[in-house]
Amino acid sequence: MKKFTFIIFLIFATTNSQSLDIINPNQNIGLKGWSIVNDDVMGGISTSYISLNEEKNLIFKGNLSLENNGGFASSRLGVKRKALIGVKSFKVKFKGDGNTYKLWLRQNYRRVSYSCDFESVKDEWVEVDIPIEDFKPTWRGYNYSDYPALEIEEISSVGLHISDKQKGDFKLEIEYLKAIY
Repeated sequence: MKKFTFIIFLIFATTNSQSLDIINPNQNIGLKGWSIVNDDVMGGISTSYISLNEEKNLIFKGNLSLENNGGFASSRLGVKRKALIGVKSFKVKFKGDGNTYKLWLRQNYRRVSYSCDFESVKDEWVEVDIPIEDFKPTWRGYNYSDYPALEIEEISSVGLHISDKQKGDFKLEIEYLKAIY
């Protein structure tokens, strides 16, 4: 009887802890296909880059400038539609610079994106779990609380974003980003 109980527990634990790597440089996942969208699309002069360091971690870095009505930098990675059906949360392991970043989700047919803040601690590794319910609709820095809820099956890209008047150099090192089912 004990063997049977253990097998059921093992099956239950396995099926309830499934994940999908979105960024995992050690497995060569999430390294290609990034696009950069900074405030220069509306006259700003912020910069950002995606690179890989010697430890094979993804680096999102640049300079956030408030000049010319600027103030945001972002990078985006496309995902296949319907790839994230059933996702309950996102788990990200990162080392930062003390700034607050946003994990960003986008659906092709909506002008808003859905984002959730996560705070870094200067030069320390942190792992956070961000539940889907924590993603809020935003557009051009404004919150839209009355906008329809995020439709997981329609997510077409994920991204990293920094804004909120955090001017100056920034650097975020990502070991992994996983979708948790």
